[in-house]
This record gives sequence, C-alpha cells and structure tokens, in this order.
Amino acid sequence: MKKNSRSVRVTFFFLLFIFLSACASPPPVAPAIPQFILITQDPNASPTPTPFQPAELIVAEEPSFTQVPPTETQTFTPLPASAIPATSTTSAPPEAASASRTNYILYATLDFTARTLSVDETIRYTNNTGTALSDIVLSVQPNFYGSTFTLNSISHEGAALTTFSLSGQRLGISLSQPLQPDTVIRLTLNFNLNIPAKTPNGIFGYDFNQINLVEWYPFIVPYNGGWILHDPIAFGEHLVYDSSDIEVNLKTDLDVIIAASAPSEPNGEWTRYRLYGARTFALSASNEFIMTDTAVGDVVIRSYYFDGYQAAGDAMLFAAMQAVSIYSAKFAPYPYQTLAVVQTDIHDGQEYDGLVFLATDFYGQYSGGARNNLTTIGVHEIAHQWWFGLVGNDQALEPWLDEAMATYSEHVFFEFNYPGQISWWWQFRVDYFKPGGYVDTSIYNGGTFRSYTNAAYLNGAHFIEDLRGRMGDDDFFRFLKDYASRYSRGRATSYDFFATVRANSSADISDLITKYFSGSY
Repeated sequence: MKKNSRSVRVTFFFLLFIFLSACASPPPVAPAIPQFILITQDPNASPTPTPFQPAELIVAEEPSFTQVPPTETQTFTPLPASAIPATSTTSAPPEAASASRTNYILYATLDFTARTLSVDETIRYTNNTGTALSDIVLSVQPNFYGSTFTLNSISHEGAALTTFSLSGQRLGISLSQPLQPDTVIRLTLNFNLNIPAKTPNGIFGYDFNQINLVEWYPFIVPYNGGWILHDPIAFGEHLVYDSSDIEVNLKTDLDVIIAASAPSEPNGEWTRYRLYGARTFALSASNEFIMTDTAVGDVVIRSYYFDGYQAAGDAMLFAAMQAVSIYSAKFAPYPYQTLAVVQTDIHDGQEYDGLVFLATDFYGQYSGGARNNLTTIGVHEIAHQWWFGLVGNDQALEPWLDEAMATYSEHVFFEFNYPGQISWWWQFRVDYFKPGGYVDTSIYNGGTFRSYTNAAYLNGAHFIEDLRGRMGDDDFFRFLKDYASRYSRGRATSYDFFATVRANSSADISDLITKYFSGSY
C-alpha cells in the first residue's frame, strides 16, 4: 500500500428489529413477456440512473435518533475488526455453488499503470430452458467502447470454435449439434481489455486514480423462448441476468487496493474472489483508496473513499450497516458475504451484486446526519442487493420491479432508523419531482429521463405505500418476505409480484392496479 493510503477500521453497535417470517407457497406460473424491438432514444435525456435532489435544497440538520418499538427484537453486534475473517459468511448459512447455475471462472491480470486487462474465462452452462439450443448468446458490453475488447480465442471442450460472430454487445455462437435440455456445455474464452477513459456519466473505465470494471466479461444471457439481450438506451438499464456462480482470480502490477463484489482469499500467486448466486461481478481498483469496515452479524461491510472525505465515508459505512440490518430483518438475509460501498466520479449511484458506487459529489455535499443524497441514494443502491441481486427481473421491460421496490426501501430505512424524517423523505426524494405516469412503463416507452423515473421509481413508491395501506403492515411485510423467498436467485415478473400479494392478503387492490398501471395483473 502506498504511504498516502491508509486503512481505518471502525466498529458500530446497533439494534436490529426482527419479525416472524411467513412460509412461502409455490410460485405461480406467469406468462412470458414479449421482447421489445422498436427503440426511440432521446438524445437530451439524462443518463442518470436514479433521481436525486439538487444540492442546494439539502437540509442538513437532523433531530435526535428515535427507535420504534418492535414486536420482537434481536441484538446484532458487529464483529470487532480483529475478529473479521478473511473469508466471511452471510447471516444465513452460506450458499454453495449450484450445479444448475451458470458458472464463470476468470483469471484476470490487471496492469493498473497501462490500464489493460488480460483474461482467461471458463464458462460452464447447463441448459435449463427445456428446449434444445442451436446457439448460445453472450453479452459483451466492453465491445461498445471502440477498440476496448479483443477476443483472442474461443473454444468448446478444448476445440477451437470458428462459428461465432461478434457485433456490438452480442456474441453469438453456433453449435455444431443442438445442446439438449439438462446437458452441459463448457466454453473457454481468452480476451484482452484496453480499458477506456471513463466518461463523466459512466462507470466503466479509468480516471486519474481509479479503474472501475463493471459488465467487463462476456456472460450468457437468459433464454425465454429466445435469448434476452435488449438494446441499450440513453437512460435506464437494459441487461437481464440469470443468477450465476462467479470466481475471479486477480493479479495486479502495483500495490493497489481492490474493492470487489466478494471477499478476497489467497490462491497461490492470485487473489481469489468467489460470489455465489449473483447476477454480475464488479470491482474497483485504486492506489489512493482509504477503507473503513464493520460487520452486521457475519456480513462484512467496507467503505472505500478518498482523502478529504473521511466524515462522509464513515457516515456511509454506518448507514450501510443500518440498511443491511433492517433490510435483512424485513426482506431476507443479506444475499452475499460482503458489501463494498465505493466512491467514484459519477453523477449518481449504481448497484452491482455485493458492491455499490456512489458519486463523489454526494460525499462532497455531506455535512452530517441522514438528510442528504449520500444516505438516501446509498441505501437505495444497497436495497438493490435484494431487489435486483436476490430477486431479479427484466430491467428494461419491467424496471419498476427493482426500482420502485428500492425506492420504497428507502422509506423502510428511514421509518425504522429515523421515523421523524418520513415526511421529509417523501418531499425530498419523491414529491419534489411531481411523480406521475404508469408505474409499469419500460425504459423504451418512458419518454424522457424525468418522465420515466417519475413513473417507475417515484410513482412506484406511492403505489407501494398505497398497497401497504390497503394490505396492512402485517400482511405487507409478510408479502415482502414471501416475495423474496419465492423468487430468490430467480427472476420475477409483474404477474409474480401481484400473485404473491394476493397470496398474502385478501384485500381488493383492483382499483390500485387501475390507478397506477397500464396493464391488467
């Protein structure tokens, strides 16, 4: 570690509210969602993925902390720093690799100075589609960045393949024989990344002191009557993922600090990271990171920030601890072994499994308390560990399923940690933007960034609040746990969402669906 880098370990103590969970019933069968083809881009739209408040409207003062009496409590004591193991487990029994999930093993050598990455990738794919497949389709997001991605070779069971095509984000592999249901194919790829300069709005790439690798390796996209790989648009997220098991073995040329989606462990000359039941693996490298950490149960939480931002970095660590505590109680146990919260130069925040990025501007605006963009956007992105990571969905066609849920999860965070701030939260995060529009809008028919987020995120939060009021708190929180359990490591649709609501409540919600949604569910 360079002498201008340091690691500070802090420990917090916090009370966690636990409620009894309901047993999950079998999931309903939902009709397939058709693919969207026609795309209209708005060149003036903001690429910002989450709406946030202008800095000049942030109110810093905050009243004293008030607890809400729980119906059942359990004390969670974070581990002291000296007791945090190199490899930690979640608060639930650790999940092992699954033979039915796609497995990725990557050996990656990062030249931090030259900003290059060389990778050997092995993919083990089991055909769980129920139909014979004549081809395999992979997403290759780095291929969008000019001369960034170079595919050196691709082979099947050790034999070189020539029947493939790479165009834009799509790598298609034609198979000499159909891949029958419940059979396995093994693919090996060798590729290089010439890591590009990061754009002001983007995350992937390098800037003067940091390299961010997100969506950096080819992955097999889901299949549902066809391969699901939507076209990108100026705002919103277009990728859809199966749950997978990922092992990344990394070497670097300098003593850089790595923030990653999973805990590190030695593997000979490599550093190994293993992530089970995840959508994607992200990492950030810098020789200037400062890191503080704590734990909630067995979940290790780390905050990575830069010199001059310690107060904000430590405050975000505390907020992350609070969020993991209450979300684990109200939704499901935290899905992974670790959580990394990483400062970077973007305009907003962005979630990945086990890792979230937050804008440097949020750290710079921070002046204490929880009434600010750093806290609200931070806990929003952390909520995506459940509503995106644990329970997946089609982010392009049904973005409300993760975005409205993550937005309302901010409400859950505040009501159980800062209950006096609920009215402030509604005004600051939601009603300031005058939300409206159908909640089930896609990224393609949302119009502008503002109209899209007003519908899917913010009107979505109003819908969930009204749904909660109609169901009552007991049924509502039982529904959240049931929904997280039914679709754990899977993907849910709007039909699945409402089927689970009805399985947990007899309340008539037909008028709410008519008010907030364009479809019938």
